[in-house]
Amino acid sequence: MIIYENTIKSKGSLVGEFGDGMFILFGDNAPDMLKDYCYGIDVVPTNTTIEVGQTLKVDGEEFEILGVGDVAEKNLVDLGHLTVHFSGDLDNLLPGAIVVEEKSCPAIDINTKITIEK
Repeated sequence: MIIYENTIKSKGSLVGEFGDGMFILFGDNAPDMLKDYCYGIDVVPTNTTIEVGQTLKVDGEEFEILGVGDVAEKNLVDLGHLTVHFSGDLDNLLPGAIVVEEKSCPAIDINTKITIEK
């Protein structure tokens, strides 16, 4: 079951500054100070709640979701904003972020498909 689905439509000039440990999604209303660090997406709803144990897919590459911040889903639905950490570290889970298993973040570019599935 698909919980969330979107496609990258733009990328800021500084998205590589975070290395392969994280990425940031944001809708068209990203603040100017963050826009260069974000991948741009359309703001779309989720089909149900994002939860631990679901799978984040980046162009089909799978990552288990280990933690979901308190406002991560709300920010994603309202603003298109979500930070994804590939650290497996739940001790530093931020309210607007999700943490997935520790792996390198795959290459992301325009037209990369991002999904969350159950």
